[in-house]
Parts: sequence; structure tokens; C-alpha cells
Amino acid sequence: MTRSQHDEMDFRALVGEVRPLRGGTGRADPGRPRRNPSDAQLARRESAVAESGSSLGLSDDFVDLVPPFDPLEFRRDGIQRGVVERLRHGGYPAQASLHLLRRPLEECRRALPDFLREAREHDLRSVLIVHGRGREIDSPSNVLRSYLAKWLAAVDEVQAFVSAGQGDGGIGATWVMLRKSERTRAANRERQQKRRG
Repeated sequence: MTRSQHDEMDFRALVGEVRPLRGGTGRADPGRPRRNPSDAQLARRESAVAESGSSLGLSDDFVDLVPPFDPLEFRRDGIQRGVVERLRHGGYPAQASLHLLRRPLEECRRALPDFLREAREHDLRSVLIVHGRGREIDSPSNVLRSYLAKWLAAVDEVQAFVSAGQGDGGIGATWVMLRKSERTRAANRERQQKRRG
């Protein structure tokens, strides 16, 4: 007799004969009538899903965990190393900040796209995200930090990000540089033309 057959016999001895519930639904009866959601409720659910992090491609699937004492760093092609170093040392003012300390991962996944979208709408370039850091690789803070690195790299508007310097939160915070909006680029072109003219 194999181990699985032996385990099955032990289970049957403990449970006895199992029969389906009467009524044929195969589900437990909560004791109250079921109500179908209204069209408005269904529309709100669909809207919430569309507006969540998944709409920006922010997946909560598997992530490679970043070692807890390794700083984060990412830059798109065309972004100079000096810009990243200046960002790391707080050389750009924090125009907004997002605090994710001790918040559940799913809540962070929903909050990040809204924060980035609002920053872009207000033509912000440098923002600070405070997420905390754990000493263990699988601590909640380090898991969030690892997902944050994955999520930020997936957002086209993010030009670079880097762990902050000690004065701004160290490894427990991340500076993010966003792409210039078309309005900002147009204003810069106009200023440059006035200087030349």
C-alpha cells in the first residue's frame, strides 16, 4: 500500500462517508437571499479595476527580491548619469511625496498610479516615495521596495529612480524623476527662443 492510499484510508476513517448537500447547488447556504448587483454597482467595479494599478501594467505577480541593503537605481536611455547622481543627493527639490510605510502591497499598487498621474497633471518632475526598508530580504518593507522598483520601471513617464541619500530617508525612500510634460517642454522652448532673440 502506498503512502497516499494509506493517507486516504486515514482520512476516510476520520470523516466517514461524504454526501452532497441537498438542493444541488454545491454551495453553502448563507441563510439570506442572494441579491444580484445593480448595473451601477457593476459599472463601479469595472471602473475601479480599470483605474487600479493593473491599468498601468503594475503587476503583483512574482518579483525578484532586491537585497535589503542594495540601493535601487534605474535610468532610461538618454538620461545622463550625472542627472541620476544629482537626483540621489536631493539636487532636485521634492515637489511631492508619497508615503507607503506599513501599507498593504495591494493598497500601494493602487496608490502609485494615482500619485504619478497627479504629479504629471501638475507638471512635477521630481517626487519622493517613502516606503521603508527591512533588514530581512522577505520583510514586508523590502518586498514593497522590490515591487516598487519593478513598477516604476514599467511606467513610461518615469525617466529615472534611485534610492535617496541618508538625509532624505536612505534606502527606505526613492527619488523618482518624471518625463517633462509637453506643456513644460513648450515653455522651455519659448524661454530659450526669447533668450536668443
